[in-house]
Amino acid sequence: MSEQLRAAVIGAGYWGPNLARNFRTSPDWDLVAVCDLDEDRARKVVGPRSTVDVTTDVHALLARDDVDAVAIATPARTHAPLVLAALEAGKHVVVEKPIADRGTAAREMVRRAAELDRVLMVDHTFCYTAPVLKMRELVADGALGDVHFVDSVRINLGLVQPDVDVFWDLAPHDLSILDFVLPGGLVPTAVAAQGADPLGAGQACVGYLTLPLPDGAIAHVHVNWLSPTKIRRMVIGGSKRTLVWDDLSPQQRLTVYDRGVDLGQSLSDKTQANVSYRLGDAWAPALPEREALGVMVAELAAAIREGRAPRTDGHAGLRVLDVLESASLSLADGGRLTPVRTDAATPAETPLETVA
Repeated sequence: MSEQLRAAVIGAGYWGPNLARNFRTSPDWDLVAVCDLDEDRARKVVGPRSTVDVTTDVHALLARDDVDAVAIATPARTHAPLVLAALEAGKHVVVEKPIADRGTAAREMVRRAAELDRVLMVDHTFCYTAPVLKMRELVADGALGDVHFVDSVRINLGLVQPDVDVFWDLAPHDLSILDFVLPGGLVPTAVAAQGADPLGAGQACVGYLTLPLPDGAIAHVHVNWLSPTKIRRMVIGGSKRTLVWDDLSPQQRLTVYDRGVDLGQSLSDKTQANVSYRLGDAWAPALPEREALGVMVAELAAAIREGRAPRTDGHAGLRVLDVLESASLSLADGGRLTPVRTDAATPAETPLETVA
């Protein structure tokens, strides 16, 4: 299929303009409309001389027969009704993170997309960046060995949100990366969440998530709205090598260290262990420079044309949402380890090259 697919963007606020720009510049897509309750805001997105239609009526937009897919960039509480209406209208859908504001709604969205044979994709943008794609490749190829731990930090002097806490605002990025990179996806059996509200904002502004992973591994995620410095860093430690991603280091975003700890048994006493430290080389993989959203919209087009699930499909969004919901329960229960639902499907086996 060489003909362009036709897209519309619903929501012209913070993220919608970025989606509209990437649909307009993609060879796979023709942007035909932008919809927002604020007509002037939508017109600013498309520009004064654009031929892209502007509308404030989402129902009229979904009734159009010249729209193959819609991108939804609206508040999370509106995702479920908009996605379900779009699916019922026969449209493929990509929706901003998180997939919904509650698991029951997300499960209904996933179920209806499957019944109607429509693509449902979640815009987990970081999963389409060159560093994260390379991270997944290195883990999948066994370059790191067995994953022992993940330590992720995402802190900045950010906007204190009025309707969600720092976990729901920032942690979806890190959780979606873990779901994309880890073998088998993000499938912790439980999560513990500790948070603080030193400002009296009414929700946690600083937070820590601890997620036990299979085979004794562990992941830790630190999110913070109050830090005067901005840090986006993830460390993935393996039995062979350790990978460090520093998203704010443009010259060397990824570094692989052939350094670690080896544990062997003493020949004279089987109850004692010999600890040795491996101090090898470090190297930085070469990374292409591509805009993540451009890769994302190309993946959406490929999934539609090939009749397959996109890499960050509805199930991926659901796995992230399940962790967030359990984190909220843990936070309300004093930080206790809280079970995570495990009925979300495992990741689709989409070849890496389809999103590279």
